[in-house]
Amino acid sequence: MGVYGEYLNQPLARDFGLLTAERKKQLSRISQARGGRDVLVFAADISKAVPGISIEYGDLAPINDLLSGLTADKLDLILETPGGSGEVAEDIVRILHSKYKEVAVIVPGWAKSAGTLLTMAADEILMGPSSALGPIDAQLIWQGKRFSADALLEAFEKIKQEVQSTGNLNKAYIPMLQGISPGELQSAENALSFAKDLTREWLVQYKFKNWSTHQTDAVKVGQPVTLDDKRQRAEEIASKLGDHRKWLVHGRSINMQDLRDMRLLITDYSSNSELNDAILRYQALMQISFTSTNLYKIFETSNSQVLRFVAPNVPAPMMIGAPAGPMAVIPNAPGMAIFDVNCSCGTAIKVQANFGKKQPLQAGAIPYPKDDKIRCPKCGTEHNLAGAKRQLEAQTKQRVILN
Repeated sequence: MGVYGEYLNQPLARDFGLLTAERKKQLSRISQARGGRDVLVFAADISKAVPGISIEYGDLAPINDLLSGLTADKLDLILETPGGSGEVAEDIVRILHSKYKEVAVIVPGWAKSAGTLLTMAADEILMGPSSALGPIDAQLIWQGKRFSADALLEAFEKIKQEVQSTGNLNKAYIPMLQGISPGELQSAENALSFAKDLTREWLVQYKFKNWSTHQTDAVKVGQPVTLDDKRQRAEEIASKLGDHRKWLVHGRSINMQDLRDMRLLITDYSSNSELNDAILRYQALMQISFTSTNLYKIFETSNSQVLRFVAPNVPAPMMIGAPAGPMAVIPNAPGMAIFDVNCSCGTAIKVQANFGKKQPLQAGAIPYPKDDKIRCPKCGTEHNLAGAKRQLEAQTKQRVILN
């Protein structure tokens, strides 16, 4: 039985607090196996098609927050993502390399598109037999459909060549040509260049910084590596990763051997039994955390975490005095509402919100927090109540005040 099945048969599969504790235990094992490096997780549940699943601007705040509590000079980033904003990936790279003298990226599962781009900025890339990156060909939304920028530009180049060779424009092309402007074509070219330019720059600056002698080129083995050598190799890799004609579809998996065939040095973490076991266990725990709850994104270290859920765990507020429903309102108690915040670990936290003036705190309840946030006493998950407060204030026409 594999580790996934092993964990499914344990109580932690049904207890989010135990699950969280076990994830952190495995992160500590990964750190120990890697010589005490800091470990940061940036992972999304790729199977959940929800807004926010991709790399986006809102990811920068939790990453910065968790990094502030880490103290080593080297970092291992565990990355699981379907992709997202290349611009945000660029910001994340700057943040990580400004704090650490060395950054490695561990890919237990998938790091596609902008995740691949981010991986190319690592000093070391660690993958296993089941790991996969993806093409970095830019994707555009045009006329309500998603296209490869490379494929779009290729199509227009073929039309151009056909017109030049025949002197005629096929009428079938007219609707398509009318639907796109020169500016949009330029945007496609810019998007295509952006990912390749960053890949070339980052490979030379980070991945190749300690590459001093040739090891695989039969003609140059043992010879010193020049800056031009690094630039040429980076150009070859960036071109292959961004070649839509080679990969055909944006979601295509590029495995460890594919990358090695590009002459990109990849560390196979499965060759280290202790590290491999810790990574496999963390990956299994992460997947169980995703599938057993409405959790869709994890930012985590061995002693802290920021978790994002598909929907708030706070039930929709009701007006004070309304019939009992998803939010339990104390009857005959004007000026207050008490509601349960239901954590994924099964814990229910009673919160008392007061209106107009302070009210006596009811038995079993905690006062509404001044920063709109409460932390589960069992598993430590943070819940933001700002949305519930806005709804309460809108319905009651009164402000929530602090007790």
